[in-house]
Amino acid sequence: MKTKLLSGAPGWLAAWLAVALSVAGAGAGQPSAQKADPSDQFFADQAVRRLRIRISGTNLAALRQNNREYVRATVREGEEVYPEVGVHLKGAAGSFRELADRPALTLNFDKFKQGQKFHGLDKLHLNNSVQDPSYMTELICGELFLAAGVPAARATYARVELNGRDLGFYVLKEGFDKTFLRRHFVNPNGNLYDGGFLKEITDGLQKTSGEGGEDRADLKRLAEAASDPDPVKRMERLEKVLDVDCFLSLVALEVMTHHWDGYALKRNNYRVYHDPATGKMVFFPHGMDQMFWVADAPILPGMDGLVARAVTTSPEGRRRYRERVSSLFTNLFQAAVLTNRIHELQARIRPALAQIQPDAAQNHDGAVDHLRDEILLRIRGLDRLLNTPEPKPLKFDSQGLASVSGWRVHNVFGLGELSQDKEAENRPTLRIRAAADPRAGGSWRARVLLEPGQYRFEGELRTQGVVPTTDRRGTGAGLRISRLPRSAQRSGDSPWTKVFFDFSVDAESQGTELVCELRATQGEAWFDLNSLKLVRNGK
Repeated sequence: MKTKLLSGAPGWLAAWLAVALSVAGAGAGQPSAQKADPSDQFFADQAVRRLRIRISGTNLAALRQNNREYVRATVREGEEVYPEVGVHLKGAAGSFRELADRPALTLNFDKFKQGQKFHGLDKLHLNNSVQDPSYMTELICGELFLAAGVPAARATYARVELNGRDLGFYVLKEGFDKTFLRRHFVNPNGNLYDGGFLKEITDGLQKTSGEGGEDRADLKRLAEAASDPDPVKRMERLEKVLDVDCFLSLVALEVMTHHWDGYALKRNNYRVYHDPATGKMVFFPHGMDQMFWVADAPILPGMDGLVARAVTTSPEGRRRYRERVSSLFTNLFQAAVLTNRIHELQARIRPALAQIQPDAAQNHDGAVDHLRDEILLRIRGLDRLLNTPEPKPLKFDSQGLASVSGWRVHNVFGLGELSQDKEAENRPTLRIRAAADPRAGGSWRARVLLEPGQYRFEGELRTQGVVPTTDRRGTGAGLRISRLPRSAQRSGDSPWTKVFFDFSVDAESQGTELVCELRATQGEAWFDLNSLKLVRNGK
């Protein structure tokens, strides 16, 4: 893999890259001299681009009929006209918006007209940023990954018009295609796979480009290596089929930025490329619009991605991973650099928003302040975690019981009201009160390290006026562990009741996060703090 400094990029980013590339084993090759790429200047330019998209006739009807299939459109930027541009809607559950709303779009300039480029780009995305009101996290996090030597999409900004309708302010992001691959690899003709929605590398990923076979033998080799039960042999096999250094940086940064919707933590939002020059697989981050939400999220959480789990559960991989987190924290997570970058971006975004709608500019100020606070809190949290010894397995008494402490608030949308207080019966409790919003509620969480075995998480809870919501994790109030759904729940008005959640821990567990939660639009739940215990082997 090759990495080059972005010609025309801000000086701070070039310096950042130089520092990061000097970090031993940071997963990047030495910068290589190449002829100027017009996309470098495009992304370095501070201007907010104005794009006018026209889709008419049968193309518009076809897009309404099947919004994920390309149709032909005309795109104008100033006096430049780009005919026969492929356009389709994009976005997953949280960001997708219909055509009549404020849709996110993919533009492919050479889909129907061979060789057509937009400032050196074949493909780009226009993200509506509905999940990131600051419009900054895709850009800032992309720069962090690039600085660590991980291939990542660059971003800038645009104001978008569709068929004469002003859609407003968008994040413009480069697409993953051969043009992207040429920037990072000597040979761009390897297989490039789209991670899709909540798919693992074993789930028949879509191949979006590449001259390799259709049997996905490269992914199968990676999956087989990652599944080797012997941790020493597993790392030896992974070194042959995976760019481990680059992957360590990707996983470290996904955890450090709390990219909870990425590959490592949720096997989502990623691309993976088979580099013909090395024979190894390389992962790229994607979908970074919900970042930095939890300041004290653990450095070594339970990994959902097969390859992330395979690497970090081997002794060597675990050691190298922690070293990578430490070096990236020292070299990249610098408060002054990140807050200055936020200030620079705000100076670009705010005037453009004010032209569209004055209130939008004021709302943006609050979103920016919130993001700045989240980043600073995450930096402090990482500093604290890096200076805390690794946890030891929880100790159980002779009856197989262990009390749980260290409960912390998990309230990502800031809608629930959580507090520790004493209930009417003088019980110390963890209290959660919902707000009138489908996303409302919240949870109390505690992380424990457990030896392999069978466990029961139990405690007493009471509810009052709970109007439950239901999703794939559960309904109303209850207990569970992170990443697993529960069946037991309480809603409405219920007296103090003992509830429990049974689960198992395998030999490769990196820690278990216990959850006391309320999923509701109204009502309150109390969890008796003294009753919250773990029982080993179902005793």
